[in-house]
Amino acid sequence: MRGRQIFMESLMVHGVEHIFGNPGTTESPLLDSLIDYPSIEYIVALHEGLAVGAASFYAQASGKTAVANMHVAPGLGNAIGMIYGALKANSPLIVTAGQQDTRMRLRDPLLGHDLVAMAAPVTKWAVQVETADEMAPILRRAFKIANDGPPGPVFVGLPINVMEQESDNLPRAGEILYRQAAANPDGLEALAALALSSKKPAIIVGDDVARHGAYNQVIALAETLGAPVWTEGLLQHISFPISHAHYQGRIPLDAAAIHQLLEDRDFVLMLGGPFFEEVWFTEGPTFSDGTIVTQIENSAAQLAHNFSLDMGIVGALSTSIGGLDTLLKKSLQPTNVKMIEQRTSELNSKKQAFAEKSEKRLQALWDHSPMSPARALFELGKALPDDVIIVDESITAISDVASSFNLDKPHSFYAGRGGGIGQGLAGVIGVKVAHKDKTVVAISGDGSAMYSIQALWTAAHHDLDIVFIILSNREYRVLKHNMDVYRQRFNAQSDKPYPNMDLSNPTLGFVEMAKGMGIEGEQVSEPGAIAGAIANALNNKGSYLVDILVEGKE
Repeated sequence: MRGRQIFMESLMVHGVEHIFGNPGTTESPLLDSLIDYPSIEYIVALHEGLAVGAASFYAQASGKTAVANMHVAPGLGNAIGMIYGALKANSPLIVTAGQQDTRMRLRDPLLGHDLVAMAAPVTKWAVQVETADEMAPILRRAFKIANDGPPGPVFVGLPINVMEQESDNLPRAGEILYRQAAANPDGLEALAALALSSKKPAIIVGDDVARHGAYNQVIALAETLGAPVWTEGLLQHISFPISHAHYQGRIPLDAAAIHQLLEDRDFVLMLGGPFFEEVWFTEGPTFSDGTIVTQIENSAAQLAHNFSLDMGIVGALSTSIGGLDTLLKKSLQPTNVKMIEQRTSELNSKKQAFAEKSEKRLQALWDHSPMSPARALFELGKALPDDVIIVDESITAISDVASSFNLDKPHSFYAGRGGGIGQGLAGVIGVKVAHKDKTVVAISGDGSAMYSIQALWTAAHHDLDIVFIILSNREYRVLKHNMDVYRQRFNAQSDKPYPNMDLSNPTLGFVEMAKGMGIEGEQVSEPGAIAGAIANALNNKGSYLVDILVEGKE
């Protein structure tokens, strides 16, 4: 069997149904082989970054290992930013790139380079297949490493001549690996004692809670303890229901702000995340001296990685959190119950006060012209179905997205990790491929959209029904906010304008761009027109783009 056939058979035994890619000359063996493997669909992207972004979100949405196919050195280089995002998102992903014929290795062929060295910094493992005999064992290991905790991307280089070599070393089907271990019972007993003795506990949840099926267990634990719940600052999944009275929002992105938020907490339990991702350096510790800091993780790699812990446990999140909750319930005393009832009452009051504050804020912005992002998202929330899946890259409007949609269950929301923009329009392709029977909506700022605008063509080419929402403020609004923060933090106060952060002269024409890539659309400038535009989008056969003009930063 030839190397290319072994490659395809390896994908088959690992359950691969899609390859997200941008083809090139050295991919000819793979592309030619697809004809003989009709069960594997090739999702064509017009840029390598788009292919990786779609694959990463597909992995998150489907729970399967994704495959992305690049082309030699320039193609892999184009994809590096999105591979970084997949690494930060813990997406199980196999990234391949065709390589030039190894017999030309010492002659510096066109498009040739050390692909392994290029990919290594943003992957868990990078390797090139040197002979067809290595194809099956390398791919077996690649799938294993991509899924070992925490998951992430693996790179495999595929020289064109190796793809055509013969080998009898074939892939073997049937490998089943149970990776999630049981938590130490003594550790759970000790953790339960610490939690029960606390007067002001707090829970912080990461994306792994949703990814590993611990969503309901965290809700139960929070209610048992009467504890407030925060999520990571950047989140890809909904790991706790947004409307729940115990939900308090997202953790800030600098240590001082986190310290201020948690300084009166005597017990903090972190569940399933990197904890914490910071943007700005600040002096001082993240936690107060009197705070007992604890953590439960699926894998040891994330446990106590950034902070010293008073206690940490490795164990499957769903059974570990469920077991902890069971232990707490068994140990509750009347004094505990009274404190928990009081904490729960306080959280209900805070939630109500927050809802009233949000309503006042919305009313203050209600008649702005151009409309505010908050008003636009409120109207979108009313117009779209309750069971819609949101792929979000609104960035500065994320809080308005959270308050405008029913984000109370896992897999109702996906967003990018790592901070690189352009993931929304790329990612929605992968989410739609994973959820073909669902209404899927991408919400993106105009600046972010231009990083992966080619996604519109891919959506049209593969007949994917996606509603693309562009919030056009004609600026990089988040950069203006960050410029304000920079000037304040580094005492660089000035009356200077925001340099090179406006997207005007010329104005971006998203409806025209969409039409040029086979997608119908319309522009909306008044809040009252949003419902009609969404109705047009939902009734349209195929994807549809709605460009909503919103106000920028004053």
